Amino acid sequence: MMFVSGEVRRMKKYSEKIRFTLSRRCYNNLLMGLAKFNLIDEMEAVFTDMLIDKISPNNYTFNTMINVYCKVGKVMEARLYLSKMLRAGVTPETFTYTSLILGYCRNKDLGNARMMFKQIPEKGGRRSEAVYDTLIHGLGTDGHIDEAFELFRQMPDDGCHPTVRTYTILIDALCRLGRRSEAFNLFREMGEKGCHPNHHTYTTLIDCLCKEKKLEDAHKLFNEMSEKGLVIGVPTYNALIDGYCKEGKMDNAFTLLSLMESNGCNPETRTYNELINGLCKAKQVHKAMALFSKMRERRMSPSSITFNSLIQGQCRAGYFDNAFRLLMLMSEDDLEPDQWTYSMLIDTLFKEGKVEKGYAFFRSIKEKGTKANEAIFTALIDGHCKAGKIDIASSLLEEMIAENCLPNSHTYNALINGLCKEKKIHKAAMLVEEMIEKGLEPTIFTYTNLIDELLKNGHSDEEALMIFERMLSSGLQPDVCTYTVFIHTYCIQGKLRKAEDMMVKMINKGVLPDVVTYNVLINGYGNLGSIDGAFVVLKKMFSAGCRPSVATYSALLKHFINDTRVKERSNKDGGLVLAAASSSSMDISNVWKILDTETTLRFLEKMVEHGCTPNIDTYDSLIAGFCQGGRLEEAKNLAFYMNEIGLLPNEDIYTSLVGCCCKLGMYTEASTLLDNMISCGHLPPLESYKVVVCGLYDEGNVEEAEEVFSRLLRGDYHKDEVAYTILVDGLHKKGHADRCPKLLDIMEEKGRQPNNQTYSMLVEGLPDGAII
Repeated sequence: MMFVSGEVRRMKKYSEKIRFTLSRRCYNNLLMGLAKFNLIDEMEAVFTDMLIDKISPNNYTFNTMINVYCKVGKVMEARLYLSKMLRAGVTPETFTYTSLILGYCRNKDLGNARMMFKQIPEKGGRRSEAVYDTLIHGLGTDGHIDEAFELFRQMPDDGCHPTVRTYTILIDALCRLGRRSEAFNLFREMGEKGCHPNHHTYTTLIDCLCKEKKLEDAHKLFNEMSEKGLVIGVPTYNALIDGYCKEGKMDNAFTLLSLMESNGCNPETRTYNELINGLCKAKQVHKAMALFSKMRERRMSPSSITFNSLIQGQCRAGYFDNAFRLLMLMSEDDLEPDQWTYSMLIDTLFKEGKVEKGYAFFRSIKEKGTKANEAIFTALIDGHCKAGKIDIASSLLEEMIAENCLPNSHTYNALINGLCKEKKIHKAAMLVEEMIEKGLEPTIFTYTNLIDELLKNGHSDEEALMIFERMLSSGLQPDVCTYTVFIHTYCIQGKLRKAEDMMVKMINKGVLPDVVTYNVLINGYGNLGSIDGAFVVLKKMFSAGCRPSVATYSALLKHFINDTRVKERSNKDGGLVLAAASSSSMDISNVWKILDTETTLRFLEKMVEHGCTPNIDTYDSLIAGFCQGGRLEEAKNLAFYMNEIGLLPNEDIYTSLVGCCCKLGMYTEASTLLDNMISCGHLPPLESYKVVVCGLYDEGNVEEAEEVFSRLLRGDYHKDEVAYTILVDGLHKKGHADRCPKLLDIMEEKGRQPNNQTYSMLVEGLPDGAII
């Protein structure tokens, strides 16, 4: 449109023989085209040209100008055109008033929006469905849902009938307020009144269900859309994909992506962002990077959100150098790291124990002109607190305030947590009071921290319960961590009845126990010698859909082995050995060192007896435990047993086995397992390939190392990440830099050559301090 308006102006300027003038209709069409893209400056120029050509603007002209200003919330400018409209003798119509109501709503000026709505009949206009929808939307967006419904019920008085847009606006407002049941009642009502929901209505409800973690119901609605013949667009797919990603159900998310593509609906950057974020949260950053490569191949532009997700994923996985390298890729895409990017990197540096480097990085970004926000300062303060440097953390808080960056609840929580860890509970409590004085509300985390430290340091339960009651009186509802702190204390004290009562209380309050809660209770029963009680807790865990971890099985196995030993000794000694005395006879760290295959199979039988049928996750955790203990044969026996009963090893099991092989120096067997992974449709982590390739070079097995590297290039890995992980972090750091040229040649032969920056790093070597 810019080209068209510019070309028109050029034709007028250079037309000497004939006076070139557009008609009013042409001007109006040109203005409408520009308005679609909110090209206001160009519209102003066209409107001026119109006046110069002595073409009188009509109702259509003025409405276009008023509407475009109102769309972007510039009501003052819109009213100037309304004045011009009136001076030109053109009568405003319903569309004019609708635009002005829209402008007021965009500015959250509901008072003037209401007044304009009221004046429409007084000015000779008619309130249309569009007028009602615009004001209802403004009221609903601003949380005035009851007033929005009053207008909804008033519509028939003006001869208007609610449209699908009216219903969808109200359904959306109810969903955003968490009033899902009312939203679905309205959804049913619209169908009963013959108003058929459209794809916007369904997408709103699907998004609402996903946010409430009701994914099965969301998918049913998705299927209903398809059955009714509604066209399912990108926003609907995105809503459901995002729901699956947030719940870690990545297989479902990718199945939906395949369906999306097979139906001719092209994913957009947001779709990939949701998938990348989900993979990073699931600690599958290598797959996220592979998806990032696909984005590039499809010539899609990654956003700051894409890079922030990947940087956070690399940090979580412990691949810190790769996180910093992504900053370089950002600059190649003309994207600037934001304050959240820097806060993640600072936080990771401190978690890695690199306190000085974290602080130096903070100073370096400030020198570059980046203004530190509350997230950056909070990451710094939290890092220093965790490093036991409370004094520096306190001085950073003062610096933060001096720079007019106001601390938030998270900032104070970091300091409170630090003080609690130093057993300075009195100072922590004083800081809570300071928070309140400054108008900041303590959070659940604040209170839970205080409760935890009181209980850990031998204070009475009554003191902790007083904090608990104060938390409730402030309107905060305890979360799973708060309840687990109490349950843990009761288990340590041997008060299992109290622990169980607290568990019931939390469930009745709608707070579901997590894996830590169940682990604490399992240990509580095990320490009292009640192995059956521990298995009952495991059964509850299975029933609740909470996945047991390696720590869960470690605790259970410890008590199971102790219980078995006690019974064996009891049989020998005539039943004189007390079961409870066995609870401390074996350290949990020794479980995987002494556990054998026979005992493991008996343990699995015991699980079945208690109604806990072992599943793929069970075998995953048990094999991971064996592998952590370097017990490869036992891990392989269990994997073989899985196959016999019809369960195929998953990606995590293969990764554990590969890691164990590498730990034992069995690199050839590890490379075979990597091939097996790929043949089963899994994408092995690049870290596994790095260890295998480096190990083979260490052994002098050059040919096999190159073959393994060549095979990995068939996978969907990001080419630069391959170079960073295998060549830079692997060969360079392991003293095999001389092998890099050959592997670079292989990358080029396969068409997977890295970018220029990566080449430079490899050719020139890694200078000290180039990457933190």
